Amino acid sequence: MLIDILTIFPNLLASPLEEGMIRKARQDGSVTIHPVNIRDFATDKHQMTDDRPFGGGEGMVMKAEPLALAVESARRADSLVVLLSPQGTMFDQAAARDLARRDHLILVCGRYEGVDERFRESFIDCEYSIGDYILSGGELAAMVICDAVIRLLPGVLGCVDSSLNETFSRPLLKHPQYTRPALWRGVATPQALMSGDHAKIADYRFIQAIRRTAERRPELLQRLEFSQREKKILREHGLAALLSDERDALCAKEKICWPLP
Repeated sequence: MLIDILTIFPNLLASPLEEGMIRKARQDGSVTIHPVNIRDFATDKHQMTDDRPFGGGEGMVMKAEPLALAVESARRADSLVVLLSPQGTMFDQAAARDLARRDHLILVCGRYEGVDERFRESFIDCEYSIGDYILSGGELAAMVICDAVIRLLPGVLGCVDSSLNETFSRPLLKHPQYTRPALWRGVATPQALMSGDHAKIADYRFIQAIRRTAERRPELLQRLEFSQREKKILREHGLAALLSDERDALCAKEKICWPLP
């Protein structure tokens, strides 16, 4: 995969690209990442990439021409041009999986009050936000998307099942995790995890994941589909309400507390 990140502050990306999983993926050739300085495409001697908004108002707006030239310098037939913006669709695991299937991403980091609408309409294929809050620019959002996407590429993670079993790999929070020692400050690791019985461990983790999701993100249960085995486990643990026609109504309530045993 090739990822071009268009930004006016390329140095903001330097450290994250040289650490951890992203660094390893770049070294082994799974991904190539190019920070592209939008200022290099400014058409005036001061390398201006922003100007005051027509109609007045606060702040500055990123100019269309430097952005367009930067995209055109990187774009090819299979490119997907993505704008990072608080007005975009909320980025989630499904979006990460979709982007991971692409060969070339161009991530455009918005700044200030946004980008000239003519550039957005002419060059942007999709627009993503990473949350309902304001950042100084799209660089941090671009790194979030890079991390989420790159870990899904074949061979990047050491364990092939890691990305399949993570939180949000399906609309379900991950079960609680434990490691050595088995007894820590008087608190023991759940016996089911010490049993060596893989089926028992899987069932225990599934129920714990259901409980955690119901307590913290009940709205996710609206999108969850269960296998026949999972339905059986839910009934055995008194959670048949999750399978009823009332589930959607229950999930829609704010701060719902499931009667979990």
